[in-house]
Amino acid sequence: MLDEYQKKQPIIYKILKNAVNKDKPSHAYLFETNGFYDSYNLIMAFAKALLCPNKYTNEEKCQNCHQCHVIDHGNFPEIKTIKPEGLWIKKEELQSLQAEFSKKAIIGNKKIYIIKEADKLNKQAANSILKFLEEPEEGIIAILMTENIYNVLETIRSRCQILTLKEDSQTENVNDTLSKIGQILYEKKELTEEEQEKIEKILKFIKHYETNHLDTLLYTQKLWHDYIKTKEDLEKAFNLMILFYKDLLNYLNNLKIEIFDSYEPLIKEIALKNTLNDVCYKINILTEFKEKIKYNANTLLLMDKLIITLERRD
Repeated sequence: MLDEYQKKQPIIYKILKNAVNKDKPSHAYLFETNGFYDSYNLIMAFAKALLCPNKYTNEEKCQNCHQCHVIDHGNFPEIKTIKPEGLWIKKEELQSLQAEFSKKAIIGNKKIYIIKEADKLNKQAANSILKFLEEPEEGIIAILMTENIYNVLETIRSRCQILTLKEDSQTENVNDTLSKIGQILYEKKELTEEEQEKIEKILKFIKHYETNHLDTLLYTQKLWHDYIKTKEDLEKAFNLMILFYKDLLNYLNNLKIEIFDSYEPLIKEIALKNTLNDVCYKINILTEFKEKIKYNANTLLLMDKLIITLERRD
C-alpha cells in the first residue's frame, strides 16, 4: 500500500498521495527508478490507490480487500503491465494494449498501463505510444519506468510528468543479499535481472503462503508456475526457501540473520506466525520434497502436495 513508502520516498509519496486525494492524476508518469529496489511495488501501490473507490492508501483502512488481492495476482482487468520481450518492447504489444483499452472500463472509471524499461521501446513502438500520450483519453493513465530518463526518447519524456525516486540505503543491503544468494545457488556474485526476479517471486510466494496457507493452492500458477518452469529452477527455488527458513530459525533463536538481513521486515512478519517447531518442520518438509524433484515429472502436482503437506502440521 502507498503509505508504506512515506518514509522511503517522502517527496514522491507526497506527490502521489496528493494526486490520489484530489483525484487529479497526470495522464502520464515517467518514473526514473534510480536503483530503488522496490520501485515496481511502489508503482503498483500507487495504481491500487488510484483505482480504490475509497482512495485507501494503507492496509489498516483497506483491510486487505478483494480488489487488492486481484491486483496483486495480476488478474485485475484495468491494469496492464508491458515489459520487453528480448531486447525490445515491440509495436504489436502496444497495438494490442490500445485495442484493449479502447473498450470501456469493467470496474470503476480508470485504466492504467505500466511499461517497464521504457527505454527499450523500439522506434515503431515509441511512435505507437506517442499518440496515446499526445491525445490522452479520459480515465487512461500511463506509467512508464526506466533506470535513466535520458535513455528514453525526448518526445516521450516531454509528454510525461517525471518523478525521480531516491536511491534507498537498503539498495546496497539488497544487493549484498542477492550477491550471497548468487554465490550459494548460482556460483556467481552478479545475477541477471531474470534471476533476481525469480528470487523476488519466491520470497513473495513464501509471504503469500504464510498469510493464506491452503488457499495458496488457488494461486500457484500466478505465484509460482509462471516463473519456476524447469527442474533446475525448481531445485534452486527449494534451496532458496530452505535458506530463508534457516534464517528465520536464526532470528527466532536470537542469532544473526546470515543471508536475508536486508529482508528483516519480512523475517519479523513471518516470525510472528511461527514457532521454532513450525520452522523446523517446514525445513524438513522442504528438504524432503527437494529430493523428490529428480523423480517427479509433474512439478505442478509436486507444489500442490508441498502446500498440503506443510498444512498438515497442527
